[in-house]
Amino acid sequence: MARLSESGLPIEPVYGPAALTGWDPAAELGEPGQYPFTRGVYPTMYTGKPWTMRQYAGFGTAAESNARYKQLIANGTMGLSVAFDLPTQMGYDSDATVAHGEVGKVGVAVDSVEDMGVLFDGIPLGEVSTSMTINAPASLLLLLYQLVGESQGVPSSMLTGTVQNDVLKEYIARGTYIFPPKPSLRLIADVFQYCRAEIPRWNTISISGYHMAEAGATPAQEIAFTLANGIEYVRTAIAAGMDVDDFAPRLSFFFVSRTTLLEEVAKFRAARRIWARVMKEEFHAKNPKSMMLRFHTQTAGVQLTAQQPEVNLVRVSIQALAAVLGGTQSLHTNSFDEAIALPTEKSARLALRTQQVLAYETDVTATVDPFAGSYVVESLTDEVEAAALELMTKVEEMGGAVAGIERGYQKAEIERSAYQVALETDAGERTVVGVNRFPLDEEEPYEPLRVDPAIEARQAERLAKLRADRDSAAVDHALSALRRAAESEGENVLYPMKAALAARATVGETCNALRDVWGTYVPVDSF
Repeated sequence: MARLSESGLPIEPVYGPAALTGWDPAAELGEPGQYPFTRGVYPTMYTGKPWTMRQYAGFGTAAESNARYKQLIANGTMGLSVAFDLPTQMGYDSDATVAHGEVGKVGVAVDSVEDMGVLFDGIPLGEVSTSMTINAPASLLLLLYQLVGESQGVPSSMLTGTVQNDVLKEYIARGTYIFPPKPSLRLIADVFQYCRAEIPRWNTISISGYHMAEAGATPAQEIAFTLANGIEYVRTAIAAGMDVDDFAPRLSFFFVSRTTLLEEVAKFRAARRIWARVMKEEFHAKNPKSMMLRFHTQTAGVQLTAQQPEVNLVRVSIQALAAVLGGTQSLHTNSFDEAIALPTEKSARLALRTQQVLAYETDVTATVDPFAGSYVVESLTDEVEAAALELMTKVEEMGGAVAGIERGYQKAEIERSAYQVALETDAGERTVVGVNRFPLDEEEPYEPLRVDPAIEARQAERLAKLRADRDSAAVDHALSALRRAAESEGENVLYPMKAALAARATVGETCNALRDVWGTYVPVDSF
């Protein structure tokens, strides 16, 4: 009897030529670096150089995170990836009542341009690539980064990196939204236009399936709902007057990598092929770069266990291998202790070493798309693609991603999948080593990294000093200009927003100015 994949697709015990009857490699594969990019977005992939090795980090104060970034760079990290705390993600200052107890917990607290300056002190922004996992207030954090670059004397044209900026998946799976969908999409289109004019090497969005997968989405759901969101962003930018080839080359994606290696490899290949065809056939893109699905991968945090945490080293290695075999452009490997607390310096270094072993000690970088032509992987690629397209069609029939979100469709589908996984795990039908099979009678002690609770008070003191020292009239004037721009349909809000942040308006004050005009989003019940 065939096993079922994570997407519910049968995986046969044996595959042979019959599995690919009628399969046309010229149409389905092409050459590496050529349409439909099934085999990878670049002709040589890792044979010339490996993927970008990023480590997602950020905790406590900007100074503490800055020290961790410098350690990671010294250990060989090729790109930084910033984790922000929950108040920052929600557009609140550290001294806001709603922020109490959350400051610096799941990421770094950034309240102003001064915090961003400390965060990157001594790190030359013209030489590093920085990814920022921030969504609803993404435009603010990007502008703060630009302001710090300017203070370092780095031209904005030299800044490279990615801002996640994907608010639609927040409505579906994660919840760190601020504004309703319509103004949120306008803000994203403004980022596209602003970066094309001011920060041309910046990736303006990282359309994320990772968080949907962490919430329980299957591989087919992950790519279907992610690509549906991508289609919505493309339509929004075109409706704002942009030509598809002016912004699409800077779009990027963000996926999870699970321990189910074969299906994950198939998922990545199917996603590239679907996106290439959508961009060519629906949006009539002419530039091949507009058709390339370039993506970052993070290993599956949801699959990490607090029990026998060292086993997570094995899980992460397999997940990282799946991402590499699937053709990722950059990769973050989770630390083995992340199911318990923030990673220690040693565990973060081990996670990076996992990538370095794959890149420099194995032969997976010696050839492009090693699984091309595999009976099982090509069959799974076709099947995952078909399953994803079926879900994308359902979203389209509802009127697109936003219409589906407003009806609660994607969220309900993911919740059903998550519930099924929980039932199977509880029943022992799905093995989790160290949890429902092969447990220990007594777990070994482990001392996690802990965040100092006094951080919140120190951040509040910094904010009080900032507000006392700055030109309050200039801040009020700049925030008023931002409100007027938000009320106008045709004005790009990033220009007055940058002026406000440069005047040392805080993240919370700037987001509140937009809340005054656009309001906040109230979620609907599930589909």
